[in-house]
Parts: sequence; structure tokens; C-alpha cells
Amino acid sequence: MGWFKRLFGLEKPEAQAEPMAQVVQQAAQAQSIAPAKVGPDGNFDESGLAKRVALAFDNDAAVADIETVWVAQLSSTVVLKGQVASQELLDKLVTIASAEQGATGVQTDQVTVG
Repeated sequence: MGWFKRLFGLEKPEAQAEPMAQVVQQAAQAQSIAPAKVGPDGNFDESGLAKRVALAFDNDAAVADIETVWVAQLSSTVVLKGQVASQELLDKLVTIASAEQGATGVQTDQVTVG
């Protein structure tokens, strides 16, 4: 099942012609939406950052099959919760989440390694 479907119960949106960072930037400028609140479709979404991070995880084969971690957000901070098999996997999740437009930090204190 992918991250997006498991966490949000939604089908993965169609791939967009524009990179997600460009969609977020355009929405933030045109609609005065904070980057962390821009959803995958470019509209306001309280969980926009978390949804975009989940889609980014789905698009990375190294982490796409992890089913023991959840993604949330507190303002512009991505919050990861759950368990991963190794520190390397956690580091990969943090790297992907940190790269998402609008993310100012990644909280991992609720993730267990092992």
C-alpha cells in the first residue's frame, strides 16, 4: 500500500508536469499560503507538508515499503513516529523530509531504531 494511501486514505495523485517545489512556490506566492500548508494539488491543506513528504517517501524505492513509520506535521516541522530497522533508514527518511519545500525541521524523537 504506499505511504500516501496508508497515512491519508487517499489515492496517490497523478504525477504533475511541474516539480512539487515549483507547485508549492507558485501556490505560496499566488494564494499567500505558507509553504508548509500547500497540499500536493497546490491548494491550502492543513496537512500539506506531511502529505507531500509521504509522496516523496513513496517515490523513493529505498523507503517506499516501510510500514512502521507515520508522518505528521507541527506547523513547518515534519514529525516522524514509529520504528525503523536501522539508523541508515531513519537518516534517509530525514534527508527526504528535510528536502521538502516548507520543512524547517524533522522531529525524530518518537522513532525507535532496531
